[in-house]
Amino acid sequence: MPKHSPSTLDPRSPLVLDTRDLPRRPGAMRPVQRVVPAPADLGVELIGVPEGADLNLDLRLESVSEGVLVSGAITGPVRGECGRCLREINDSMAVTIQELYAYENSTTDATTDEDEVGRMQGDLIDLEPALRDALVLTLPTNPLCREDCPGLCPECGTHWDDLPADHSHQQIDPRWAGLSQMTRTEE
Repeated sequence: MPKHSPSTLDPRSPLVLDTRDLPRRPGAMRPVQRVVPAPADLGVELIGVPEGADLNLDLRLESVSEGVLVSGAITGPVRGECGRCLREINDSMAVTIQELYAYENSTTDATTDEDEVGRMQGDLIDLEPALRDALVLTLPTNPLCREDCPGLCPECGTHWDDLPADHSHQQIDPRWAGLSQMTRTEE
C-alpha cells in the first residue's frame, strides 16, 4: 500500500473510516455498522458486485499497540453469468476481513514493507483495498448457476436442460459415408 498524506483521503467517502473517536489505548473498541455503495470494478470477468449496490458493513475497530485492527463481515449482492450455460446469476455473498492499519510513525510502520500492513492516514483508514482483496479473491473465476449445470450443446448452443435426453448431432465423416450405408443394408 503506498504511503499517502492525510489530505489524500476524503473523510466523507463511504469506505473511509474515521478513528478520531477511538481512543489510542490497546483494547478500546468501536463497532461500525453501515450500508455503503459498492465501488466500480469490484469483481472478476464473469461475476462481481454491481457498482453502487448496497454493501453491508458489520465491523469492529479495535485499538492495538501499533494501530487499529479492523475485523468483521461485509455482505452484498453479486451478479454475473454462468461459465457453462451463460445464464444470469443473482446471488449474495459474505466475506470476513481482518486487517491491521498501522499508526503513522509507529514501530510497525517503520519495520514492515509498505504492502505488508495497511497504513492509517492521520486518523483515517481506507477500507476499499482490504474490501477489494477479500471480496475479489473469494469470487469464483468460473461461476456456475448451479453445481450440476450441464452447460450448452456444443453443436447447436441450446441449454442441455432444454433438450430431450436423446439429443445428438451425429455427423458422419464423408470419407466413411459409404461404409455407413453398407452396415444399414445388412441389418
